[in-house]
Amino acid sequence: MNLLLDTYVALWAITDNPKLSQKARELIESPRSVIWISSATLWEIAIKHSLGKGDMPVSSQQAMHYFQESGYRFLAIEAEHTIAVEALPNHHQDPFDRILIAQALAEPMRLMTHDQLVALYSDTIIKI
Repeated sequence: MNLLLDTYVALWAITDNPKLSQKARELIESPRSVIWISSATLWEIAIKHSLGKGDMPVSSQQAMHYFQESGYRFLAIEAEHTIAVEALPNHHQDPFDRILIAQALAEPMRLMTHDQLVALYSDTIIKI
């Protein structure tokens, strides 16, 4: 299964945060799962970390290193992904989440999120 992790789920996974549920850990660690990190996730971490946001425990460079060490793959933002954002309903206004949703739906992948609003977009989104 191709799993695209949202930013917070990805950070919780690499920092062993207790907010990551047992279900999420099992899916991420499953040998049948291929874990993907969007370029948008690294961008979001870079912006929020540089602004001193307390919820970004690592820099984007550190995060990328941890993602690579964990064997995660990186998903570039393609033109098709950006165009797909336009067709999404307005359940959620966060631009980072909207591009992740568009990427997951376009590829297709299963997006894993902690955000209830993100989960409204599709039954293929895994809410943890």
